[in-house]
Amino acid sequence: MSQMLKSGGAMAGATLLSRVLGLVREICYARFMGNGMVAGAFLLAFMVPNLFRRLLGEGALTSAFVPVFKDKEVKEGEAAMWEAANGVLSGLFCLVALIVGVVLAVVSAVLAWGAPAENTRLMLELLRWMFPYMGFVCLAGVMMGMLNARRHFFVPALAPVIMNVILIFSVVWLAPTLEGGLEGQVFALAFGVLAAGVAQFLYQWPWLRREGFRWRWQRPWGNATVARVARNLGPATVGAAGVQINLVLTMAMGFWAGDHLVASFGFAVRLMEFPQGLFGVSLAAFLLPTLSGLASNGKEEEFRATLAEGLWHMIYINLLMMCLLLVLAEPMVRLLFEHGELFTAESTRQVAFALQCLSPALVFYSMGGILTRAFHAREDMVTPMKVTLFCVVLNGGLVALFLFTDWFSLEKKQGAFGIANAVTACVSVLLLGGAFERRWGRIDLGGEQGRRTAGAAILGVLLAFGAAWGLASGAVQWWGTEGLWARLAGVFVPVAGAGLVYAAVGAWLGAGTMRDLAAILRERGDGDDDGN
Repeated sequence: MSQMLKSGGAMAGATLLSRVLGLVREICYARFMGNGMVAGAFLLAFMVPNLFRRLLGEGALTSAFVPVFKDKEVKEGEAAMWEAANGVLSGLFCLVALIVGVVLAVVSAVLAWGAPAENTRLMLELLRWMFPYMGFVCLAGVMMGMLNARRHFFVPALAPVIMNVILIFSVVWLAPTLEGGLEGQVFALAFGVLAAGVAQFLYQWPWLRREGFRWRWQRPWGNATVARVARNLGPATVGAAGVQINLVLTMAMGFWAGDHLVASFGFAVRLMEFPQGLFGVSLAAFLLPTLSGLASNGKEEEFRATLAEGLWHMIYINLLMMCLLLVLAEPMVRLLFEHGELFTAESTRQVAFALQCLSPALVFYSMGGILTRAFHAREDMVTPMKVTLFCVVLNGGLVALFLFTDWFSLEKKQGAFGIANAVTACVSVLLLGGAFERRWGRIDLGGEQGRRTAGAAILGVLLAFGAAWGLASGAVQWWGTEGLWARLAGVFVPVAGAGLVYAAVGAWLGAGTMRDLAAILRERGDGDDDGN
């Protein structure tokens, strides 16, 4: 049975709660500000500190540090491991303090002496409030990586729950108390973002202390461990955050191309991140310390076998998720976001089209995340960086081509982001996979079990697509699209039908993921019997 699925599943359970609350948060956002200029300004402003979080927190620095952290533990013991952690955290504190100070100074100068347009001014004012969030959440992200390396996955994965609870509070209860209409009340969300960063940082601390960590300041300059991590950090910064870099750059182009583009695509990204976070991010978090340990111990065959198993689990699960997003985009958006006066039926169609164009990227994003972790586990940060740089240029070129030509009408230009990201993510996977095999040997996705899983995935997704489409069409005819119960049925009846079909085909053809899940369920059943 797969320890990977058990650990990834435990983390996915915590992530499920976070993602559900994240959807509630997005529902509140949609009802509060729709998908117009104010929503676009807030989402773009929030993307900037969030990008730095991905770069310096749970992305690049985690990827650069966790292999060193595990290597210290394996070769030098826990004392050296915690000393390395203190050095890196001290260095990170200095770095984020410098970045926050510089960014706030530049933004304040532009607002004081520049003459930006109304939407740009609002975005910069929101950014000035939210950017310090980056410092707290970067430190929290590295602490989460340390806990993952110590085989704690469930509790650290609950940290984003704190953020979502605070943001929901800020939009539901704090925003109505502010004056200035929508443009004034949106600052409640900015205050909430900053408070959420502080809360996530404080949440990690007691759990690390239980593991034996004690904070001690160490001069980062001249520290060998910090230097080792820093050498990997630059390439990892680009390699681990390619998706976020692409999103920010393309959203910036869209911000000035149409009022609804940024918010429409932003809501679509949130919906796609729900299944991606449930399993893709959880499995990648499990794989980094696991693969790092195997690399440190020189277990090459086990390293490649573990990587292949992770890729197959990712492909098999996310093919179904992609199918559901593609078929049920409009019913999902209608159920979640079409409430109040600002998010209209036209808004639903705009977001649904963006989601349909983006949905194929789900499989490739998740595969790319796993392959990137495989390079980072071997402390190769340069190869993912090169691939990402190429893909950023490719993505930007595709978005510009689609946005500034007549390929899409203005109402559907948000689809340009989705198609460009899907193509770019596919190219990234092909380049990363080819580079890995040239350096360390073939990733064996074949064999009898691989063929079984591939056959089950292909046949299963075709039948699940038909089941979801048929049930979704029937739901509209039987119950319509108005009212909560009709909208719930329009989403969950097709989801249940397609899921049952996909699982049945997988069990019948012996897909590896279904086999491992069945083994886990049998083990839990036996454990319950023993306990009675």
